[in-house]
Amino acid sequence: MERKIDTTAPIIPWEGLGGIKLYSHIRQWMDYVEDEENLASVEFGTLLRYETKDKICLHFDLCNGKLYKISALKKYRGRLFRKIHTGQRIGTVLRLEPSFIYDEEKKLYKSDKGVLLEADPLTKKVVRISIYVKEMDSDEFKDGTW
Repeated sequence: MERKIDTTAPIIPWEGLGGIKLYSHIRQWMDYVEDEENLASVEFGTLLRYETKDKICLHFDLCNGKLYKISALKKYRGRLFRKIHTGQRIGTVLRLEPSFIYDEEKKLYKSDKGVLLEADPLTKKVVRISIYVKEMDSDEFKDGTW
């Protein structure tokens, strides 16, 4: 069964976006991720990433097969908190949602509401909105036992 991604669906922290749910198993998305237009890459040995052309990026943990992070990219039209979207100026985003704090080491903005934002350093526009599982910062995550 071919899965369709709704690129206008809201971005919901701790839950999902585009009809894709965090914690879902890679088996549920095999027909989608095996599409030849998707770029696959392995990050840090046990983390697998599939990126569609400017729409979304799916991050799976190979130890348990679960989806731990989903990123909305340039062509994703859904909004976070009904007001934040890719292509928006980071200054505007920070006024709309003051919970974002810049992480100098990782070069991104993080909210304790379960969201990461990446902005282009030249244009100062949001290029990626990522939501992730609550366990991502835990020891269980590193072990794949979440």
